[in-house]
Amino acid sequence: MIEYREIEAKDNIPLGEVMENILVEFDAVEGGSMLGDPTCFRMYEEYADKKSIYYVVLIDGKLVGGCGVKQIPNQSDKSICELQRMYLAKEARGKKIGKTLIEKCINKAKEFGYSKMYIESFPQMKDAISLYSRNGFYHIDYSIGNTGHGACDVKMLKDL
Repeated sequence: MIEYREIEAKDNIPLGEVMENILVEFDAVEGGSMLGDPTCFRMYEEYADKKSIYYVVLIDGKLVGGCGVKQIPNQSDKSICELQRMYLAKEARGKKIGKTLIEKCINKAKEFGYSKMYIESFPQMKDAISLYSRNGFYHIDYSIGNTGHGACDVKMLKDL
């Protein structure tokens, strides 16, 4: 059974472990990505702000990933949000879970009043980039705000 829900404090450790495992799987660079970032283990607190949300997904009660929406750090245009921290463990891939998470985040971003959604990714995450494209994101050649993830060379935007 697949379950989607908003993040809870009890999800911090298992979600952090899922995120770290995926970052290692895709050869993420510590310091240029979320790898080694202590916020991976404080996701509940990281998404407690207004106009932000993080959804987790569980398969048969086991946390296997998540995705969130948040205001872009150090960005003056408050109408642009970021689709953040989209991570799915291997057992969650290929089941339309990513599509569902993106749809949930897009709907919530619209509800929050955002007009555009930004995302950064690693070039080696080809399946994820394809998923973003299929959901209306298009490539841009510039960064929006300062996310602190210099290793994320792929930048995409979606008009909401």
